Amino acid sequence: MDLKTVAGELYGGDLAEFVSARNAAAKTAKAEGDTDLAAKIKELRKPTTAAAIVNRLARDDPDELRELAELGDELRDAHTRLAGDDLRALARRRGELVRRILHGLAKMSDTVAREVEATLEAVAADPDTAALALAGCLTSVAHQDTDQWFTLAATAPPSTGKRPAKLVEKAEPAKAKRAGKAEPAKVERDSKRDEEERAERERVRAERERLRKEAAELAKERAVAERDLVRTERAAEQATARVEDLRARLAEAEERAERATAEFETAKEAFDQADEASIAAKEAVDDAR
Repeated sequence: MDLKTVAGELYGGDLAEFVSARNAAAKTAKAEGDTDLAAKIKELRKPTTAAAIVNRLARDDPDELRELAELGDELRDAHTRLAGDDLRALARRRGELVRRILHGLAKMSDTVAREVEATLEAVAADPDTAALALAGCLTSVAHQDTDQWFTLAATAPPSTGKRPAKLVEKAEPAKAKRAGKAEPAKVERDSKRDEEERAERERVRAERERLRKEAAELAKERAVAERDLVRTERAAEQATARVEDLRARLAEAEERAERATAEFETAKEAFDQADEASIAAKEAVDDAR
């Protein structure tokens, strides 16, 4: 028994049986003398419903999940190269792929669907989350700024002191105008492009704000659900202990009842014998008269 094997079985099993299966595995490890492994097993967190869905996807149909993780690598590369056109194209591919994965999943509540979507976006945004997802060992939604790599960043990357020539060329059409060489059509195209880029930045900011608010709501819902889970798990443990105590008392009562029944049968037999002897003695007295 090792932690990787146990984790794989737990996160690949029935979500409803996770806690009992985890406790049983920890108990087995402790019985085998491996207290360190038992402690590590006890620390394994039960996954949320959304995380369990993604874990199941990693086992049943990992190709799209792997494609999403690879797309995240491409997005990070494009971001490093400041390749705006590539980022926009990759962002569209990311959105289409997430929607396709969601469409292929079984029907779920709106809340769980949003958590699954946030988790899938995190797979593309964060290599560590992607690794856990592909291993099928996620425990919860990765709440983070998941649109970091999906569209052009609303804030500029750290300055190096110089602006890339390609971006300078796009951002400074006014130089040609001052030189008296700009054509009206080019000026109009540049102006239109500037407006489109401003609109794109506004859209990115709005989407970022929407995702942040949604992530905050999901975090609140998860906190409430986690508190409910702890409370119900404690209540279930107490109820189980109560049932075991009642079962022990019932077994003891049944044992006493069996002993009492046996004693009653013995006493009844002695009474019958004494009664018969008494009747015989009375008859003997009557005959003697």
